Amino acid sequence: MRWTVHGKRTLYRSDWLRLTLVDVEVPGIRRFEHHVVRSTAPAVGVIVHDPDRGVLLLWRHRFITDTWGWEIPAGRVDPGESLEQAAAREALEETGWRPGPLERLASWFPTNGLSDQSFTAYLASGAVYVGEPTDPSEAERVEWVPVDRVVELLAQGAVTDGLSLTGLATALALGRLR
Repeated sequence: MRWTVHGKRTLYRSDWLRLTLVDVEVPGIRRFEHHVVRSTAPAVGVIVHDPDRGVLLLWRHRFITDTWGWEIPAGRVDPGESLEQAAAREALEETGWRPGPLERLASWFPTNGLSDQSFTAYLASGAVYVGEPTDPSEAERVEWVPVDRVVELLAQGAVTDGLSLTGLATALALGRLR
């Protein structure tokens, strides 16, 4: 059943998001107003994997949830940039490692009942160390973590970021991390 949109109005707008109130109707059931968060850019993440080193992860604090956790390098896509270009840029900026060839793993809408934000995860085969991260505010530390330990971190709930959790779980489910 497809919902009918009768109208919408913007409640808030910034460079990062737009909050709208949408007048929708579920056919034959009811009509109501629904809050929708519109994203201004997609987000990408990259799982940098090296068979000898493991997976390149960031240990970081997120002030919004006041939590610490392991994450893959990730961020929003800049205007004029492809998803793949953004993934490579984010990995280099946040870790200091230039990722090898990128392969798209999956794309998804993490909260499609509330937002149109989209995530895409890439898998990089290897990486070359370039230097210190150019954006040192991104992480407390950057570390190569063996794949077995990544699985343990997932099981322990130490990876709570949605893009990282879904990307890593997808790569593991597809047998892409060994």
